[in-house]
Amino acid sequence: MAKEQTTARPATGGAALRQHVTDAIGEATFTELAESGYSRLSMEAVARRAGVGKAALYRRWSSKEEMLTELIRQAVRDTLPPIPDTGALRTDLRQLLDTFREQLSNATVRKIGAALFAEAHHNESLAEVLRTTVAAPRRDNAHTVLRAAIGRGELPADLDLELASDLLIAPLGFRILVLSGDSDDTYLETLTTALEAALKAAAPA
Repeated sequence: MAKEQTTARPATGGAALRQHVTDAIGEATFTELAESGYSRLSMEAVARRAGVGKAALYRRWSSKEEMLTELIRQAVRDTLPPIPDTGALRTDLRQLLDTFREQLSNATVRKIGAALFAEAHHNESLAEVLRTTVAAPRRDNAHTVLRAAIGRGELPADLDLELASDLLIAPLGFRILVLSGDSDDTYLETLTTALEAALKAAAPA
């Protein structure tokens, strides 16, 4: 007899309710963080904004730090972009920058991004989650794009991948999160040209 196939079913009943509450808490946490900053963020304020009792938070997390780091992991895991694979360095770079711009331009990200990285200097748990969950996967994506360009002969074989990743990620992040500057298509085209030239010159002397 053929084995009966099973398919995943959406959560129902108590499981669906718990997920709904967790989603509401996540949205409330990031909104509260954007409005009040990390130092003024409290479990009480999040519970009030989410429309739940404090017990709903404390059943899940023991502190605001644990709550925030877990919610960041969850949010970032669900939004990791695909890796560009156009067959050419320039178009890969442009797609990568388009994706970075889309994510960094999110209103909540713009409000909380710089504050979280600043707080991470004083909070090792937060620093660790930002390194491993936010930064590392995006640097891995950049490494994949760079290695593909090396394989095609567009970039030198001895390219410093860490320096090259800094070049790819830092300028747009600084412009959007720190300067709140414009990042329209004209800017991205100019940045793509500059990055392409810089990467080709980034091999060790």
